[in-house]
Order: sequence, then structure tokens, then C-alpha cells
Amino acid sequence: MDLSLKDKVAFVTGASKGIGRAVAEGLAKEGANVVLTARNDEPLQVAANEIAAMSGTEVIGMAGDMSKSDEVERCVNATLKKFGRIDILVTCAGSSPGGLLEDLTEEQWMASLNLKFMGYVRSVRAVIPHMRERGEGSIVLVVGNDGLKPSYWEMTAGVANAADINFASSVAEQYGRYGVRISRRRSRVTRRSSSRARMSSPSHRSPSIASPSRTRWPTSLCSSPRRGRPSSTALTSPSTARSARR
Repeated sequence: MDLSLKDKVAFVTGASKGIGRAVAEGLAKEGANVVLTARNDEPLQVAANEIAAMSGTEVIGMAGDMSKSDEVERCVNATLKKFGRIDILVTCAGSSPGGLLEDLTEEQWMASLNLKFMGYVRSVRAVIPHMRERGEGSIVLVVGNDGLKPSYWEMTAGVANAADINFASSVAEQYGRYGVRISRRRSRVTRRSSSRARMSSPSHRSPSIASPSRTRWPTSLCSSPRRGRPSSTALTSPSTARSARR
């Protein structure tokens, strides 16, 4: 299936391993040029080289800490300088300490929120003016299930994820009218990157995306990655938005 992602420019955070890397692989297999970001440069460069060799597209590893505004801006600006645009943003960065409330320190709470929530805010804020100016773009926030249910141990992650869910909805309300698609994707065990790519395509029809929205523009806030629902990679595709409007 053609996801209409060939020659698109994608910026993926937390992409040296796990879900972020799987999404980057899926995008590259569909012909997109991909910039991978993560805090640790060595595994990041390994991932970038392997994905480039596998896909034949241009894949760049760019070390950056999404908990720091200046590093987010640096990475986004370097990508814009290199490619002239960013068509796709997928945010996957962030891990949080677990524990009982009385054992978690304020520093642990702030570290979790600073990366898992504010890291997403910083990344979206950095690319959104460019996408708004161009009148198009796709943003997918990969958000853990803990934001929708009680979490015994992963309390700090759950709170950050709940904030991400509200943030995705609010940004969709503000910027969907300008042609920027904002989606939220639940994170679970990493699936095969090919299935993620298939579901990020604009041509993939999804019950989640096709469901009515309070707005006239597509604001696809997707739930769990069940069969037939779009993956993170598929949500980046313009074809998914066209399917949603049918």
C-alpha cells in the first residue's frame, strides 16, 4: 500500500530504540527522509545507519535532549536548514520513575513532567509555526495507556500522559483549521515497523479516525492499537486524513 510518504521529511523523538525506532523504520521504508533524535548519540547513530542502509532514504541521527528548550530548537532548526521543511513530527521521548506516592521525590515528579509532557510541548511548539505557515503537516504524539486509567506503580508517567492527552486535543482544536493534523497514539509493546507504516498512511481507513469530531477538521485522537486501527506511522500520512473525511 502506498502511504504517500515518499520524500516527506519526518522528525522523530526518542528514536534510538523501542517505539521511536520502529516508527522511524516504518517511515523510512515508505520513502520518507527521517531525522532521529535522542539523548544518547552512540545508539542513535547506530539506529540511523541501520535504518538508512535498510531503506535507502536519507536518515540522520541528531543527538538532542527534549527536556531542554534550546536543544529542541537546535535540532528543529538544523532539520529545517537541511531539508527546508518538516512534514511529520512523531514524539516518543520519555521514561518516568515509578514508585509509591510517599517514596517519589519532587525532583522525580518534575523530571517526569519535564520530559514526558513538556518535552512533547517543546517539540510541537518548535514545529507548529512552520507547519501552520505551509498550511499542512502531521503531528503524532505517542502516549502511554497510563494516562487513561489508574496506575499503581507508574504514577508519574500516568500523570504526564494524561497531560499529553489533553494537550493533543487542545492543539488539534487550535491548529486543525490550518491544515495541521494532530493525532494521539497509545503506546504499547513495540509492533513490527511495517504494520506501523501501513497504518500511518493517508489511504488507510480507520474506525478511530473516521469517528465524528466536534470540529470540521480531522482531529484523530486514536485509542489502542487494535487490528484495523492506524499505527503511529500510518497516522502521519495525508491519505489517513482523506479517509477520515470520506
